[in-house]
Amino acid sequence: MGVVNMLTELDYLPERLLQVEATELHTVLPGPTLIHLPGRREAPLFVSILLHGNEDTGLKAMQEVLKKYRNQQLPRALSLYVGNVAAARAGLRRLEGQLDYNRVWSFDADTIIAEEHRMMQKVISSMAQRGVFASIDIHNNTGLNPHYACVNRLDDTFLHLATMFSRIVVYFTHPKGVQSEAFAQLCPAVTLECGKPGGVGGVEHAACFVEGALHLSAFPAHPVASQDLELFQSVAVVTVPEATSLSIGDPSTDLCLIETIDHYNFRLLDPGTHLAVVAPSCSNPLHVRNGLGCDMSEHYFENRNGNLLTKRRVMPAMLTRDTRIIRQDCLCYLMERLDHTPDKRSI
Repeated sequence: MGVVNMLTELDYLPERLLQVEATELHTVLPGPTLIHLPGRREAPLFVSILLHGNEDTGLKAMQEVLKKYRNQQLPRALSLYVGNVAAARAGLRRLEGQLDYNRVWSFDADTIIAEEHRMMQKVISSMAQRGVFASIDIHNNTGLNPHYACVNRLDDTFLHLATMFSRIVVYFTHPKGVQSEAFAQLCPAVTLECGKPGGVGGVEHAACFVEGALHLSAFPAHPVASQDLELFQSVAVVTVPEATSLSIGDPSTDLCLIETIDHYNFRLLDPGTHLAVVAPSCSNPLHVRNGLGCDMSEHYFENRNGNLLTKRRVMPAMLTRDTRIIRQDCLCYLMERLDHTPDKRSI
């Protein structure tokens, strides 16, 4: 076993890892851990789980897969990265003062480099040396969302991998620093959104997908058929400014979201759709940024007599009723449908 900064690397599977809940992982692993297991095909499948400590579907899915292969060889080598063990112990996305484990896989010249950045660079380097075959990052979300896959490149191999999980695929280039973006430099990479933790079918769906990926010998060279793919692009992220007080259903706050806000996920909302009540003193209820960082708030939303309304047709994803998650991450992402035709695809 070697420890580099925060990272532990193992070449065996700790026995109790297959039995524990996410909240008990700290009794098995000292912290973030990269586990390398051999398989018939040498180039490993990389799977990352628990980058957010409250999203345990990845752990349960991998427990299912690895229990199945406990007494037989894996069809392909597997490298499993178990991320924020400390936050998982507390059942939180991340602890106060921690960096988000899915925002530190890359950085620019202005980034203050932290131990988390160095750890992820070590993971990336290790997997590059091993000739990683494909990458899967397993997540949950807190609102009502369908199961869907996300990619950072509109490349046929990426889309083939994604549509093995869902015909709904979201292409995104922001936020930066995510795991799938970093691994897209090495291999086909996908993020799985498996609905709420404990949701119906999430564990089974993710486990079935991972096992399918382990059995892949190569990716098809032809494009994904249009009828097998609903492709969307994330065009903006919506956040609530720190100074704006926020609630679900409490009209005394600056921004009072409607009780059923997460029912709007993956629905095309018409102009004038009501999202929230805004206090008279609140002049800046939402902040909307596009991929270039430009403020697009007035492009998408308006405050009409204290009611926050959509200004144009939009399709949100990841709307949630969890105000802690809204504060730590965002209220939602806004998407547009992409045509999947060869002349419109770009890498």
